[in-house]
Formats: sequence, structure tokens, C-alpha cells
Amino acid sequence: MRSAVLGLVGAALGIKRADAEGQAALRAYSAAVQPFQQSAPLRDYHTVQTVPTAKAKRPPTRKHALARVGREANTVITIRDYRCDVLIGVALWGDGQWTFDDLARHLRRPVFPLYLGRKSCPPTNPLNPDVVMAAGPVEALAHIEIPEWLRPERWLEQERGRHLVHSDPVDALDRPPSIEQVPGEPLDRLAWIFGDRSVWHLGDHRNEHGERA
Repeated sequence: MRSAVLGLVGAALGIKRADAEGQAALRAYSAAVQPFQQSAPLRDYHTVQTVPTAKAKRPPTRKHALARVGREANTVITIRDYRCDVLIGVALWGDGQWTFDDLARHLRRPVFPLYLGRKSCPPTNPLNPDVVMAAGPVEALAHIEIPEWLRPERWLEQERGRHLVHSDPVDALDRPPSIEQVPGEPLDRLAWIFGDRSVWHLGDHRNEHGERA
């Protein structure tokens, strides 16, 4: 969650993965997300050729490496999991070097194309950032107005309460009873190194019958 949000913000600002200083500056911000409808899982199956290092040392390109090893290339199976029909609200706060007006402006007109995990997975709709004053992430997310054409069928405002807010820790709030440790802190974008971070589960969660869970 956190790494995905900061990645989108970094792309909007034009921060490259190799820009260690810029990537570190993004970590001054905290984020919270809340789904507004149920999403469906999708598993994507791939086979990938890998080149034994001993067979092709320092090749100029992947094409050259595969040509050198010929039939000795290894094949591995990779599986990627996606969520379809995702409708998510995001709250961002912190004391970083960019103002929230600057962030909103760049999210409307990003420097780099925005995508979710893979270049083949861009957002279906443009982002609609807004700057609000709120007591916490739950209150900030409550400001989001979902356009009628994006609302799930038979949408009611009570739908918001059915889904928890997954949030970075908030200094001004007491620790909630439900906290999860996940590897969501982006430490090195080039080496794909992520550190553990606490995720707070906030909100008045209700089940499909409107009852508190």
C-alpha cells in the first residue's frame, strides 16, 4: 500500500528510481487507503528465461546473453496476483519538501505515466486530488466524493463503513487494536529492498448487512 502510493507520487513528480535522494524525500509522507467496493482477484501466469551467470558474464544486452547460452538458458515460472475493479481512496499527509498543492498539481498532470505495479496496468480514470483539513485519515477519506458514474451498483454512503482504512501510524491518534506488520517501506527502489512497517486498521467496519464486525 505505502510503497505503491509513494511510487505513484514519485512518478507524478518525475522522480526516477535511481534518484536515491528524491526517493528518500518521498518517505517523509504517510499514506492511508480505503477500498470503496469489493475487488476480484486475478492470477497471471508467466514463464521467464534466465541466464546462468557463469555462461554469460557481463553481456551488453539480454539478447546477447540469451544468444551466448543457447539452449542452456533456464526457464522459471512466475505468478503475479492482481485485483480487478478496484475503487480506492487515498489520503496523504506529512512534512515533506513538496507542498500538497504541488503534489495535487503533479498528480493531475504527472511527469511520468502512472501505473499500478506494471506499465500494462495504468489507472482506468484520471486522479482527482484535493487538499483538505482533517483530524485524521478516516476523516480525510470521508471528504472523497465518488462520481456517480464510478459508484458501484446500488451505492449508498454507508458503503464506506464496510471497508477498513489501512493507514500508516498517526502520531495524533491512539494505537488501534488491530495492527499489522508488512514489508511496505521502500528502502531502495533499484534493488527492490523493502523494510517492515506497521499498518493500522482504522474505521467503523461493517459487514454486508450493515452490522459492526
